[in-house]
Amino acid sequence: MARRIPSEKEIHSWFERFSNWDRWGPDDMLGTLNHITPERRAAAARGVEFGRSVSLAWDIEMDPMEGKHVAPQRWMFRTGLGLDEPAPPAGPRMRDGLMGTASEFISMVFHGRTITHLDALSHIFWQGQMYGGRPSWQVTDRDGASVHDVRSARHGIQARGVLLDIARVRGVEHLEPGEPVFPEDLDAAERAQGVRVGPGDVLLMRTGDGRRRREADWRPSAEGQPGFHAACLPWLYERSVAGIGSDGPQDVNPSGYSGIFLPVHAVGIVAMGLWLVDNCQLEDLSRTCAELGRWHFLFSLGPLRLAGVTGGPVNPIALL
Repeated sequence: MARRIPSEKEIHSWFERFSNWDRWGPDDMLGTLNHITPERRAAAARGVEFGRSVSLAWDIEMDPMEGKHVAPQRWMFRTGLGLDEPAPPAGPRMRDGLMGTASEFISMVFHGRTITHLDALSHIFWQGQMYGGRPSWQVTDRDGASVHDVRSARHGIQARGVLLDIARVRGVEHLEPGEPVFPEDLDAAERAQGVRVGPGDVLLMRTGDGRRRREADWRPSAEGQPGFHAACLPWLYERSVAGIGSDGPQDVNPSGYSGIFLPVHAVGIVAMGLWLVDNCQLEDLSRTCAELGRWHFLFSLGPLRLAGVTGGPVNPIALL
């Protein structure tokens, strides 16, 4: 099938054509989360049928891993070492001579290819601007994101989620590195699975890259990753989705454009105000959906209220 590939010039025009700036007022901080109305949220909750809960996140390992900018660090402040000895050591670990405590300091760069995380609307700039026309200088080294930080989603994202399992519909274990997903693939998955993505939904798209991550020699930085082609952006806009997630960082890599490295991030976040959940673990959800014969669920995500932060590691939950 011949695919229509938009030109780079056409994608540039989408920053205006698919813009949601001022759609919900000049002070809007929610972007496409405005599509989740109370009625749609309540309907999604009523749709829970089996009471099955599935995590959509990967474990955050402290070891170096392909695709990580910097390996997360865990430094133990207090431990249980020596507390089981006949004469445990005195000090701040022992509060009353009987009870000890353990605690740690954790640091990480969650943006990237490995940690499941939410992108806030301050994560991406285009020509020096963020969503709504906010200038990029409002994200600084001292204050972080003074606008559009992750606290804009502090009340959580609860919506109808839909999984489109592109790999399953294509009859393959996984898409190949650098293989794009087009709007026609999304339509075909809807038909095959008997579901339709609608306004206020969170679309999750499985390529099977999570299977490669678990079982194969997974080298996304060197080989690339499957993902949404830029051609999907009109589809996402027209369906009025509240957010998207995939088993990679959304954009197919390489993007196929010399001047736009991450077109789904750029147009999606800056123009549309679209919330992205990168690097979801969708293997468990795929099996559960296939077992139950349903591809929609209650999607729930609650980010930490981190002041000035451009996103955050998350553990999204699908409740079927």
